[in-house]
Amino acid sequence: MPLFQHITTMIALIQRVSEASVTIDQQVKASIQQGLLVLLGITHQDTQEDVEWLSKKIVGMRIFSDEEGKMNLDLRATNGDILLISQFTLHASTKKGNRPSFIEAARPEVAIPLYESMIKQLTNDLGKSIYTGIFGADMKVALLNDGPVTIILDSKNKI
Repeated sequence: MPLFQHITTMIALIQRVSEASVTIDQQVKASIQQGLLVLLGITHQDTQEDVEWLSKKIVGMRIFSDEEGKMNLDLRATNGDILLISQFTLHASTKKGNRPSFIEAARPEVAIPLYESMIKQLTNDLGKSIYTGIFGADMKVALLNDGPVTIILDSKNKI
């Protein structure tokens, strides 16, 4: 089965970055240096439990290099930052035709409260404020992927 076909769960695509920014209406809304760019896809079946699990996993992910060059450090150990971007297109279904369907992506009335909850949870788990885009805005995201390191976390695949 292709990677993103019929995913009906909250997913986070995390990228270890040397820098990342989000621009909205030609204005930089937020930027970070070392840390994680997190693209978050929310479905209509997601819950607060998914938010809590993903947040702890994101913050605790040991993907930063230690003094020996091994991926052994988490975000807190490096004092890194998080840039969180909502991205419904992570739930694109391309099974039929060439135009993606986004039927699994949560509608704003479900997605916005979960996105806001993720902001609060990540801030709490990281112990400092995170940076964000604006839900539903046309955003230009720039990043310098460090490694490159890109990991997909799926809140229903906890084992």
